[in-house]
Amino acid sequence: MNNLIQKYNIPGPRYTSYPTVPFWDAAGIALQDWKKSTVKAFNESNETEGISLYIHLPFCESLCTFCACHKRITKRHSVEEPYLDTVLKEWNLYCDLLLKKPKIREIHLGGGTPTFFSSENLKKLIDGIFKRADKFKTFELSYEGHPNHTSEKQLQTLYNLGSRRNSFGIQDYDAKVQKSIHRVQSFEQVKKVNDLSRKIGYTSISHDLIFGLPFQTEQTIRDTIKKTIALKPDRIAYYSYAHVPWIKGVGQRGFDENDLPKDQEKRHLYELGKQLFFENGYFEIGMDHFALPTDSLYKAMESNKLHRNFMGYTAGKTKLMIGLGMSSISDSWYGFAQNEKSVETYQERVNNGEIPIFRGHLLTAEDLVIRKHILDLMCHLETNWNDKLSAQTKKEITHRLHEIIEDGLVEVTNQKVTVKEEGRMFVRNICMAFDLRLLNKKPETRIFSMTI
Repeated sequence: MNNLIQKYNIPGPRYTSYPTVPFWDAAGIALQDWKKSTVKAFNESNETEGISLYIHLPFCESLCTFCACHKRITKRHSVEEPYLDTVLKEWNLYCDLLLKKPKIREIHLGGGTPTFFSSENLKKLIDGIFKRADKFKTFELSYEGHPNHTSEKQLQTLYNLGSRRNSFGIQDYDAKVQKSIHRVQSFEQVKKVNDLSRKIGYTSISHDLIFGLPFQTEQTIRDTIKKTIALKPDRIAYYSYAHVPWIKGVGQRGFDENDLPKDQEKRHLYELGKQLFFENGYFEIGMDHFALPTDSLYKAMESNKLHRNFMGYTAGKTKLMIGLGMSSISDSWYGFAQNEKSVETYQERVNNGEIPIFRGHLLTAEDLVIRKHILDLMCHLETNWNDKLSAQTKKEITHRLHEIIEDGLVEVTNQKVTVKEEGRMFVRNICMAFDLRLLNKKPETRIFSMTI
């Protein structure tokens, strides 16, 4: 296995979309084309499955050096109201475009730190969204919280607004690791917000952990997971640290790269975590995720309804996902569009009455076919060949999978491609064999994190 890790531990996408963002058309997507694809997806799906909203709340009081998200570091909470006013103006631009009242199936508040915002402002945001929308028959409001900056009042307010699921960024409990990544929070504080969530009535609590951080060892991971299991979150995301300082600049240069676990050592940390999760009743969901059998993510996997998009794995699919806020990415299935990544530029454009996209991609017929294959592999660990894929393309993909087949990681028949249990950790590599845009235009510089 160590030889396979060395062989396949190469830079590669995480496939929250296809095409991946670096391979979107350089010309972008015309605003009019984006609007047309949005309306098309809305008209096809609003009544049957509803729509999803991702709302990016970018502010954090301090910088965590492991983080690769788009954020703004500030302690000035006066930024809250002007930003939310702009988000609601952007939402109104979409509602004017869609004409009919949207039925919202899912809202996710991401960041940044959504619990940077006061309870009053979080209520203002969600109430403002529903001035122009209805809830779908099944509705979920979820959000990410920083344990140090999440109060009982915020938990209760969001619960009253309909949230039953939240997620807390834990990363690691070891003091040396926490100091190196500038994310210092005690187990007692995490336990406090976890217990408060249970007391209030949340039915799905998720903890995010990261392996591959500086100074992590087998013992620190054991201790972190032991503490996590003691709180019994319904879901655990166990992410591989993506070290991309060439993209994110100084934020990820707060420690020496020699302090990071390497290759087999890093993979051992993952396998150790996986074993401990299994021993405590968790099941593996897709890539990087584990859940108890009572959680909706597990049930979605069992019923073959698991979906993956820019929010990660979700328990249900909507064709249209609108991203609100700076840097948010929207997905109409037929196209992608990303908002301006500067708070000031984003606010300026929205206040001028513009949907503030600055880049995007209109999917071709071939893109749509490949997208479905990669989505199936990421969610269900198998994909069926279909007539929409040319015989020549199918032959080329099979040829690119040859070594992976020989290494016993994937099985290919005339009907389908199936990832074997031994191949789970290499699912990103398997997807890369389908990634025609990556293969047709290999990057000249490193743009992705390592696959393992």
